[in-house]
Amino acid sequence: MNKEDNYVKNRLLDLADITYSKNIYAYSDFLNLNEINIFNTITNQLPPVNYYLTGGNVYAERKIVVFKPIEVYYEEDVPITLLKIEPLNKKYADTLNHRDYLGAILNLGIDRSKIGDIFIGENVAYIYVITGISDYIINNFTKVKHTLISCKIAYDEIENVRPNLKEIKGTIGNIRLDSIISLAFNKSRSSIVSYIEEKKVFVNGKIITSNGYSIKENDIISVRGLGRVIYNRQISVTKKGKNLVSVSIYC
Repeated sequence: MNKEDNYVKNRLLDLADITYSKNIYAYSDFLNLNEINIFNTITNQLPPVNYYLTGGNVYAERKIVVFKPIEVYYEEDVPITLLKIEPLNKKYADTLNHRDYLGAILNLGIDRSKIGDIFIGENVAYIYVITGISDYIINNFTKVKHTLISCKIAYDEIENVRPNLKEIKGTIGNIRLDSIISLAFNKSRSSIVSYIEEKKVFVNGKIITSNGYSIKENDIISVRGLGRVIYNRQISVTKKGKNLVSVSIYC
């Protein structure tokens, strides 16, 4: 591990120790895929605590770790707040993308680790943030590019928060990692090898370095430089013994 990875590892172990020694909940900031992978490699080093990861949404890639004492039987609210961003005047609003929203928030002086996933719809964006900074964002986040916006807590709107997905169907020999990526991104299996060997491929937050890794229904595959895809299901087997499968790409 490099210096930054060791810092992440030690910080997560410290949080687990706080939960164990003080018998209280502890929470990380949002972790990116590499940091989630680091956490997955040290779970056997944790003291006796319960833990789980959540990004506030089943589709979220960035997640926090919740450490829960074993002997505590109450539930605390997870410190994640969902914000809804809308233009004040839709008629004159810019067409805004993920980078626009993220850049505008970071320009407020907020660290990236405090911001979770951003889901974008038509003239609306939903952003998961660490609860402790939600009021600051609401009070100071007023513009994205040239568009004046409103920012408020999105109460009871979790059902509206979904990525834009495009379903793709196709046939593959075996339901394995390289075949699924090849189908999803319309690339040859041989061209996928370098992504896997260079540790750019994650399945459910874990780095996978085996081309033949078996994929299960609802696995989320993230490929740095290409995007994210969900393996939905095997639809049928063709007469030639090929697997007709369905995947969904994050648009």
